[in-house]
Amino acid sequence: MVCIMSGASRQLALFLCGCCVAALGVQAEERCPAERHQAAQYVAAVYEHRSILSPNPLALTSREQALELMNQNLDIYEQQVTIAAQKGVQIIVFPEDGIHGFNFTRTSIYPFLDFMPSPHLVRWNPCLEPHRFNDTEVLQRLSCMAVKGEMFLVANLGTKQPCHSSDPGCPNDGRYQYNTNVVFSSNGTLVDSYRKQNLYFEAAFNTPLEVDRITFDTPFAGKFGIFTCFDILFFDPAVRLLIDSEVKHVVYPTAWMNQLPLLAAIQIQRGFAITFGVNFLAANIHHPSLGMTGSGIHAPLKSFWHHDMESPEGHLIIAQVAKNPQGLIGTGNATGKIDPSHSKFLKILAGDPYSEKDAQDVHCDGAPKWNTNAPPTFNSEMMYDNFTLVPVWGKEGYLRVCANGLCCHLLYQRPTLSKELYALGVFDGLHTVHGTYYVQVCALVKCGGLGFETCGQEVTEAAGIFEFHLWGNFSTSYIFPMLLTSGMTLETPDQLGWENDHYFLRKSGLSSGLVTAALYGRLYEKD
Repeated sequence: MVCIMSGASRQLALFLCGCCVAALGVQAEERCPAERHQAAQYVAAVYEHRSILSPNPLALTSREQALELMNQNLDIYEQQVTIAAQKGVQIIVFPEDGIHGFNFTRTSIYPFLDFMPSPHLVRWNPCLEPHRFNDTEVLQRLSCMAVKGEMFLVANLGTKQPCHSSDPGCPNDGRYQYNTNVVFSSNGTLVDSYRKQNLYFEAAFNTPLEVDRITFDTPFAGKFGIFTCFDILFFDPAVRLLIDSEVKHVVYPTAWMNQLPLLAAIQIQRGFAITFGVNFLAANIHHPSLGMTGSGIHAPLKSFWHHDMESPEGHLIIAQVAKNPQGLIGTGNATGKIDPSHSKFLKILAGDPYSEKDAQDVHCDGAPKWNTNAPPTFNSEMMYDNFTLVPVWGKEGYLRVCANGLCCHLLYQRPTLSKELYALGVFDGLHTVHGTYYVQVCALVKCGGLGFETCGQEVTEAAGIFEFHLWGNFSTSYIFPMLLTSGMTLETPDQLGWENDHYFLRKSGLSSGLVTAALYGRLYEKD
């Protein structure tokens, strides 16, 4: 399923342009003066790349053999830069591991590594000065692509840095090896580099001794931040970068393996853009057999994304992006006075004296149709965590479910009942599989079947339409909204924010059946 979504579709015209991949362009219908238009927006591209992989990443190869493989991937990059340049792209982002692949050992990846001089100590244009440093062939090609396309270019590669035995952190083989993002300006100059901090089972690479907190300036959109893949779930550097209010844009190479119902690539990308009110340019690798797809250009109010588990081909997304993104959070609750469901939500939060409460159900005078029998609480594994859940039965109702200190609430209405099981789940604890980090989660999910034990399974298709408020008494301000409907379609919340020490998400008018509606909170200090 290839998905394209815009929260402002009335003002946008979409067109496709093809080579071996499809390219999406977005243009405003209203014709503004060129100067004003250029000042307000820029043109960005991300490329989801189906990388050509080493047939045996554990085997030892020569530098020449490694370059032969990497140049095949770089040839594809160059084709995409050419297409992007024809569309006026000003910055393009390529994915993590796109040039050399993955599953290497520390030794077997060595021939694939470029030497990386510090951009803070050395001003260098690899395209114009190719012989200045040895083992920089990949950097040279990327630099020349940026020149050819006249655009900023962001790519990921493996790099090496010699170290001396007097350095207490120096590995036994006398070198550091890093998972590295590089940024080139439109004239080919190496602007900056970022070394991945939060490695995800990457034995080939070292973790930097100090966290790289990298921002770079552009003439067309101001300041960008940069980090890689798994970094998105941690405070450093991802969140710390955005303490700088001038950072309005993030470039994000990733090699993300989707995990539903809460952490598909496009879910976390979009959630990050909404929570921090930034533009998020995410380029994922494309290997559907490994569950790897999902890229996008995400703004808080709209997204252009690609998620395709069928096609073997890569995909280029091009979109016009607001220089100053408009935020979704903090829009105020004025609608509560005229929206009946929001009024009900506010009454429940205020502890309406006319409501009778118990652990699972609240029955109010204003809703005599609500089920008077409290649904059963049950446990099921979701994302390797033991969630506590209650089934969502009936056409309307109010549910509450708690675990540890977190209570999750759902106020909902359904125009029709589908033959599907939905559940409201809560988890408040340390996630310990495939990484260790503390989360607080409230999630309304479609279950894999009709049995309670299927709640938490991976689902992509659904028919259930909901209008709902979802909220919880979170003890963190770092909460990512996840709103996904049938066919891996991203939806934009109608409203998000804090009310009476509870964080809530409100949504009506879903475009298709609900797969996941979740508030995914991170307590970084409890990791």
